[in-house]
Amino acid sequence: MIFGWKIVVGSIIGFFGAAFGSVGGVGGGGIYVPLLTLIIGFDPKSSTAISKCMIMGAAASTVYYNIRLRHPTLSMPIIDYDLALLFQPMLMLGISIGVAFNVLFADWMVTILLLIIFLVTSTKAFFRGVAAWKKETLFKKEAARILAQTVNEETEEYIPLSSGPTNSRQEQVTIFENICWSELGLLLLVWGTFLALQITKNYTSNCSISYWVLNSLQIPVAVAVTMHEAINLYKGEKKIQSKGDEGTNWRALQLLSYCLIGILAGIVGGLLGLGGGFILGPLFLELGVPPQVSSATATFIMTFSASMSVIEYYLLKRFPVPYALYFSVVAIISALIGQKAVGKLIKILGRASLIIFILSFTIFVSAVSLGGTGIFNMIGKMERHEYMGFENLCKQD
Repeated sequence: MIFGWKIVVGSIIGFFGAAFGSVGGVGGGGIYVPLLTLIIGFDPKSSTAISKCMIMGAAASTVYYNIRLRHPTLSMPIIDYDLALLFQPMLMLGISIGVAFNVLFADWMVTILLLIIFLVTSTKAFFRGVAAWKKETLFKKEAARILAQTVNEETEEYIPLSSGPTNSRQEQVTIFENICWSELGLLLLVWGTFLALQITKNYTSNCSISYWVLNSLQIPVAVAVTMHEAINLYKGEKKIQSKGDEGTNWRALQLLSYCLIGILAGIVGGLLGLGGGFILGPLFLELGVPPQVSSATATFIMTFSASMSVIEYYLLKRFPVPYALYFSVVAIISALIGQKAVGKLIKILGRASLIIFILSFTIFVSAVSLGGTGIFNMIGKMERHEYMGFENLCKQD
């Protein structure tokens, strides 16, 4: 590994990319891939593989930071394990489908789709951030009015009210108590099963019978775990606590639509070569999940898919280990710093909407960087008169 100016510049950009990506819950792959390709000089396949290492490093450190934290308003972990269990199996199934589409679709098709999806999600996230900012402003004004009124009151009966909200939620718990072990066990079961199937598939011929059988076995695993969670939610035996009272009353059609959205998010993520965080983060906000919980849960889910990809890439020897380790360490450190810095800012300013604005900004920057790289490559292919149609799904690397 040669430590030159390219590594220094790449480290700085990667540092900020990981910090913003971890806070927004999107991973930062949209920044890492152009960085590794255009600045460091890796080929596209190596850039994608190292990018997954950075995403996994940043996600793992973020989960380590969040796993001890509590929900901002409810007595539950900041990571919503039931929400993760509803989406993670279908997301991983969708990613497998999306990877196949990635092989089939031409690069220019992927680039156009990426630009459309990223610009739409970035814009929607921005306007949701503006709405959240306005709501927080109203809350702050109301709190200031109540505080001023309370201070002016001479009666003692108002004094205990100031401590009420802080006592309604358990602030300090052990890590062991803050983890929902049964849900985590199911998530690990899905992860381990998918990983075993993917690794086994790598030792089969492309598009052979065994190849398609191993691919098909992912479907019953994902469907079984998701249906288990969905049925429990429908019966009221479980609830998406981060949605408050809304998380207790579920309709069958609503749960089915969420499962389909999970698959769609995975397909888009696999097709674009990114983690599901770019889709799940904005999606959870649309579902009414608080920004802190949305970011923490999206990152938690993304850790499973990213780690599975890293193990696969390592076994296939797709990336130089020294570079992957170095940039992963950069991502780990910057993600922790980003989480702590933004956490303090939210406490000082009282505005969780900062997370939404960071999410919107990160997606927009990713759209510009990945879209720009894709357009540049597309122009080059047009000048060289290369084939730009659909590819063969069964082509060998």
